[in-house]
Amino acid sequence: MGQVVGAITTALLFLSPLFFPTSALPEKIRLLIQLNPLSFPIEQAREVVIWGHTPSWTGLALYGMTCFAIMWLGFAWFQKTRKGFADVI
Repeated sequence: MGQVVGAITTALLFLSPLFFPTSALPEKIRLLIQLNPLSFPIEQAREVVIWGHTPSWTGLALYGMTCFAIMWLGFAWFQKTRKGFADVI
């Protein structure tokens, strides 16, 4: 699990728009980059810090609700399967 998480984290870092704006990319690649869960908060931080615009509150609310739903599903799965963890370890 440690090797998989490390590889996924590295891939997300290099595929996130840290050093370039998504508007500088072709449309096909832009859609792929926007699937990265880090791209929305990075773009919002760029809008606020560099350009001085207000963040997209509806987008941040949807992002937060999606994160909460994924967290809740992960917790529910953990609670359901944790009895078998001692057998595996």
